[in-house]
Amino acid sequence: MQRGIMRWSPANDLLRERVNRLFEQAFGDVYSGAESEEVSSRSWTPAVDIAETDEALTLYAELPGLAKDDVEITLEDNVLTVKGERKFEREETKENYHRIERAYGTFHRSFHLPSNVRSDQVEASFKDGVLRVEIPKQEEAKPRKIAIS
Repeated sequence: MQRGIMRWSPANDLLRERVNRLFEQAFGDVYSGAESEEVSSRSWTPAVDIAETDEALTLYAELPGLAKDDVEITLEDNVLTVKGERKFEREETKENYHRIERAYGTFHRSFHLPSNVRSDQVEASFKDGVLRVEIPKQEEAKPRKIAIS
């Protein structure tokens, strides 16, 4: 077994994101100064699923309330990054009390991809608040049947 080389797996990214979320929940307000603001403008973390087939990896990100122009996707050195911002639209009223529980602000998610993907053929679509990014695998990475002669 080789040491020092960690293979990509969805579990590694999931664990990293959960630890980041726990840290942000525990210490985020202390560092962002959010307790003095009516609405927190610190980062929020959208939920992401990554599925794998023989042909591709597909990322699904829940981005309710955003438009496709609010999201930026980059792929560099086999790292797929999705970032954007959900802006708070202030509603001024004097008679009603409004409770604000949804998170606003910027988000930034990065995922290390395996080396067997075709980074030149990535496709993204956005529908009903869900971002879908499909990353095809290289032909040699796809399983194939070998005939026995």
